[in-house]
Amino acid sequence: MIDPDGLTREFEAAFGRPPRIFRAPGRVNLIGEHTDYNDGFVMPMAIDRSTWVAAAPRPDRTLVVQSREFGDRREVHLDDVGRGRTGHWSDYVRGVTAVLERGAPPLRGADCYIISDVPIGAGLSSSAAIEVSFGYALLSIAGAPIDLTALARACQRAEHEFAGTRCGIMDQTIACRGRAGTLLMLDTRSLESRFVPLPSAIRVVVCNTMVAHELASAEYNDRRADCEAGVRILASKYPGIRALRDATKEQLEAMKHEMPDRVFRRCRHVITENARVERAAEALAASDFHAFGRLMGESHRSLRDDYEVSCAELDAMVAIVQGLDGAYGARMTGGGFGGCVVAIIDANASQDELCARIQTRYRARTGLRPDVWFCAAASGVSEWI
Repeated sequence: MIDPDGLTREFEAAFGRPPRIFRAPGRVNLIGEHTDYNDGFVMPMAIDRSTWVAAAPRPDRTLVVQSREFGDRREVHLDDVGRGRTGHWSDYVRGVTAVLERGAPPLRGADCYIISDVPIGAGLSSSAAIEVSFGYALLSIAGAPIDLTALARACQRAEHEFAGTRCGIMDQTIACRGRAGTLLMLDTRSLESRFVPLPSAIRVVVCNTMVAHELASAEYNDRRADCEAGVRILASKYPGIRALRDATKEQLEAMKHEMPDRVFRRCRHVITENARVERAAEALAASDFHAFGRLMGESHRSLRDDYEVSCAELDAMVAIVQGLDGAYGARMTGGGFGGCVVAIIDANASQDELCARIQTRYRARTGLRPDVWFCAAASGVSEWI
């Protein structure tokens, strides 16, 4: 865990004066994968791992941004932030800066020091954590009013324009609006939401497969293109369909022979996944954790077979966790092609024993030693006082 006092000392050593401290959490999505950019439903949880930004204003229009994780320092001039993707970590910083600078009032220059304990490339939304924490810091330093919905949308736009990932709004929303002890049931079209208490009878476990395949970003955009192709075909017969969120499984089946099989299967995943999210919320409200776990298993199989975003390591981890006493269900979480598995387990199960079994069995199958975390539901972006 990150020590804010230690961060303050590191900032003072780098920049010679005291900072203000801001943080935004990573997230794990319990169910509802690849539905958010299809106007669908999701059920994420902010986790107790965050990206932290120490910041202090400068008298000019320059941002000096240093990352402890990347061991790098970059300057961003507010009057010339540049455009587009370079592949450098600072794309996220430049992107958020550029989008926020289009608004009013204007931003101020600042010295910023960024550290994080959200694993990069693990499917826990390290990108949204840096976008939201940095954007919140910039607005606060400038004395600007902060609308969390507008901040989430600005960070999503920054990821589209500067990181090249056409993500939905889920990650940025939960980083902004997470609430301790709860999950967020979110309609990504209207952004209507409700907080669902995380029952004390279960724990959320995240298992990092320790693999991150390079093709993930391009494949993510390809999946979105397939979904959009499916919508166009469906809308040719059913004009009311604007996104896969509007389509039923029966309508999709009726148009099966009008679209490539790949597009059909992508659409089938999204449509059935939306239904699973709503059923999962009902199961949670009824404390039917076995039903919730079964829906997680269905979600993983759909992601593996129809959406084709799983990989051998994710499949191995899901099988291992599902076979443990006390585990209700498990699934891959995040964009896919590596990263993490999320599971819900009986709160009475021994954490040490469960962790040891997961690590031993996964290492025997893959040769890799996974990280295993028992996650608490955390709050969204804030200034550390």
